[in-house]
Amino acid sequence: MRSGNEPATARSPLRMRLVLGVWGLLWAAGGTVAFALVGRTGWAVACGVLFLVVVVDVVMVVRHIRQGPHYQPGRDVPPYEPDRE
Repeated sequence: MRSGNEPATARSPLRMRLVLGVWGLLWAAGGTVAFALVGRTGWAVACGVLFLVVVVDVVMVVRHIRQGPHYQPGRDVPPYEPDRE
């Protein structure tokens, strides 16, 4: 059941996004290098663009982590208001 206040009580898994972003950085960088070495310029450019997108995402995630906690309900607070029935 949706209560309508989900944006106010939403939680963001920033550490998981950071780990997945770093994993993506490794794969995109490896793909760029590998495709460049075998002469597949188009694929190397595509991986390079993906690398840049992931870099921007990782920078934004690190920025949000460094901003510190904003209001975050504790683990005992459900992400929605319980049904009052």
